Amino acid sequence: MNTTLRRTVVATAAVSIALGMAACGKAGSSNSSSSTSSASAAGGSGSGSIALLLPDNVTTRYEKFDKPLFEAKVKELAPNVTVEYANAAGSAQTQAQQVTTMINKGVKVIVISSQDAAAIKSSIQAAHDKGIKVVAYDRLAQGPVDAYISFDNYKVGQLQGQGLLQVMGAKATPSANVVEIDGDSADPNAADFKNGFTDAVKGKVKIAYDASGLWKPDVAAQKATAAINQLGKNNIAAFYSANDGMAGGIAASMKNAGLSSLPLTGQDAQLDAIQRIVAGTQSLTIYKAYKPEAEGAAQLAVDLLNGTDVKSVATATKTNASGNQVPSDLLTPVLVTKSNIKSTVVQDGLYSVSDICTGEFAAACKSAGLQ
Repeated sequence: MNTTLRRTVVATAAVSIALGMAACGKAGSSNSSSSTSSASAAGGSGSGSIALLLPDNVTTRYEKFDKPLFEAKVKELAPNVTVEYANAAGSAQTQAQQVTTMINKGVKVIVISSQDAAAIKSSIQAAHDKGIKVVAYDRLAQGPVDAYISFDNYKVGQLQGQGLLQVMGAKATPSANVVEIDGDSADPNAADFKNGFTDAVKGKVKIAYDASGLWKPDVAAQKATAAINQLGKNNIAAFYSANDGMAGGIAASMKNAGLSSLPLTGQDAQLDAIQRIVAGTQSLTIYKAYKPEAEGAAQLAVDLLNGTDVKSVATATKTNASGNQVPSDLLTPVLVTKSNIKSTVVQDGLYSVSDICTGEFAAACKSAGLQ
């Protein structure tokens, strides 16, 4: 897909996503999920195999959207290429073993969303030493990475902060206590989200409690409960959650404390988050369209396999934490609130109205103009 077109698609949230959905892996499973997909459509001259390594099966997007979209695009671009797939199920050690397995299988390109960006460095170096090209997907891994595709993650945090301030309205004051639950520091994106958020709200609200939820709903719930107990439920003005998975845990803690009406952020536009937004128990999420990211990663992988210069797609440059300058394709995130659900995730075909407006959400959907 043309880079300019893909950027326009995401920025305007007007693409129609044809989703070949795969079933989500069981959350917390210790076994990696592996499959092989043959590329059999016309087009592309490359041959060989490409590995797709995703970090966990707790986050809904990876198995349900990223994997099938990536495989479908490779199939379209390169008829003679196979895709080898594995999911680390949240284990950095498992992911390192998976890289070794892919090296031994003789793959030509590895596309990896790192579970731990620093821990995977030696594995990426090992792949590089074997002449295998590496694409960092969504998360910028350390080591000699050949290309990177993700969203502008600092912008994600900015949008979260700006959106939270808008929801808080007049209650956004320098003394208003906000509970901040960040992602896992092993994920370099977590720092970008945090920096964007804190820069957006600096001096406008008070971060009264700040902790990592490790991208885990149960950990985020525990941290939110600890914040409520420490600060007192009447002394909290809003909650920041770095993603939707953790927002689900935080929302449960808020409900238990009688704070369901307070502003709560998220990210990833998960279905349950969209439903919470409709119901009023979550205020916003950040929509990072999976299709252009997955298809862009497939294009980069096929280009690297074919020896094509990736800079026609990866027009930006990012420096990873190990000092490697990496050609990068950075897409544009979109803020989603109740007011634009229909014009974003529904219009794009990510979810249908019937997906969102199940029984308990029917009345709220009607009030939100979704039915």
